[in-house]
Amino acid sequence: MRIALSHSVHQSRRPRLSLRAAIALWRSRRALAVLSDAQLNDVGLGHADAQAEAARPIWDTPAAWKC
Repeated sequence: MRIALSHSVHQSRRPRLSLRAAIALWRSRRALAVLSDAQLNDVGLGHADAQAEAARPIWDTPAAWKC
């Protein structure tokens, strides 16, 4: 037996992140975590900013991805 979910339930959920996008995001955050201070300076980030971004959970996606 299948239970149909109402349309409003689907709208309240967060946008889904594809597996490919989730893996790319995870890899990017891991790479960011190991950059040197000079490399971080080149992209305009500080060490604390990079570590904070790397520590974000995978479901915490950039705002631009949430359409």
